[in-house]
Amino acid sequence: MHKDQYFSKFQRAQELLVTTVFGDIPTLILGPKLRNLVYRTIFAKIGNPVYIQNGVEFNGTSCIEIGSGVYIFKGVRLDASGHKNNRIHLGNRVAIERYVDIGCLENTYIHIDEDTFIGPNVCIEGPGDIKIGKHCMIAAHSGIYANSHNFTDPMQPIKSQGVTRKGIAIEDDCWLGHGVTVLDGVTIGQGSVIGAGAVVNKDIPPFSVAVGIPARVIKNRIGKELAKL
Repeated sequence: MHKDQYFSKFQRAQELLVTTVFGDIPTLILGPKLRNLVYRTIFAKIGNPVYIQNGVEFNGTSCIEIGSGVYIFKGVRLDASGHKNNRIHLGNRVAIERYVDIGCLENTYIHIDEDTFIGPNVCIEGPGDIKIGKHCMIAAHSGIYANSHNFTDPMQPIKSQGVTRKGIAIEDDCWLGHGVTVLDGVTIGQGSVIGAGAVVNKDIPPFSVAVGIPARVIKNRIGKELAKL
């Protein structure tokens, strides 16, 4: 067995042992304090204090960095497994609400910067890199997908034609409303607001208000109206 494979299996066994024993200890029985202490043995980095509710699933903890003052609520899944170069970084004071799913595939870096809020049932998935800036708000049921399936050959199954992975950047101080979908290759500029239910398939300039399917800019927050609803 290759040395890297041995350490990977050992790390996974240690991760399963620690998260199984301590992951479901209820909040009212000192669960978050125990997890804050014991999880330091398996994560790449973990700040102090960190609040992790019971019922959170972690995979690939040696590739996950968690800053100080982070809140992670019940039902969240953070998955950095599958490749040694995967990385998930949660900056200081990030809040991850219930049933959020954040996952890497291969050579994926997902970076969520400080003071950002991720609402319930949000999905953030590689394999393309994803950068979410500071002070952002991502509302419930939004999806951020840094990949797209190739489908040019009608004679081949789509699942066999591979994927693109351009990556996604959501700059500082953006607000994504309920149910927004952000597709691969998109940059959302600083200070932008994306209306509920919008599908963002192209870049959004800074300080824009964008709505619709596909999302179109209707206003600049500096004060210039661009289009009528």
